Amino acid sequence: MARAKVLSRDEIKRVMRMADCTSNGLRDKVSLALSIQAGMRIGEIAALKIGDVRGIDGRSVEVIHLTKHQTKGNRSRRVFLSDELRKLLNTYLAQIEQLDDSRAFIRSTRTGGHFSNVSLSSRLKAIYESAGIETSSHSGRRSFCTALHEKGVGIKTIQHLMGHQSIQTTAIYISITDCQLANAVNAI
Repeated sequence: MARAKVLSRDEIKRVMRMADCTSNGLRDKVSLALSIQAGMRIGEIAALKIGDVRGIDGRSVEVIHLTKHQTKGNRSRRVFLSDELRKLLNTYLAQIEQLDDSRAFIRSTRTGGHFSNVSLSSRLKAIYESAGIETSSHSGRRSFCTALHEKGVGIKTIQHLMGHQSIQTTAIYISITDCQLANAVNAI
């Protein structure tokens, strides 16, 4: 199976614009942002409840605490959110009806409940395709990992942010760009 494509900044902007054009634009944009800007897995995004994202003040939390039932590998983990992502989450929270903490955060319009992993993955893949990008829903997560590495974040930190048990798994996610190679040899 081929690896998911690492998205450029321009491709990410294009994908987000395409998400805005869907019938559930803000929801789709939030789903993509959780993958691209927080490195969350599709299953983790699908499993989110409002109470996982909304703090007692009604606004987005700084850190999402995922239970072992919401993650891969049956291990709980923390997802740190950037200020930019939190703004988007707050906008989405403000438009959600029925803010019951136990309800799905990313809701299916058909059922009103949680998306299945397959349905959410298909939804994101369709948005990528509409933006002219042939890839899987896993691209957001790979792009997150690679972007951190390009900015000089250490691989051990990236490992924790990705929720990987093994640093070798994290290394597989990272793509090295020609720009990074050029910068490396010029650092001498």
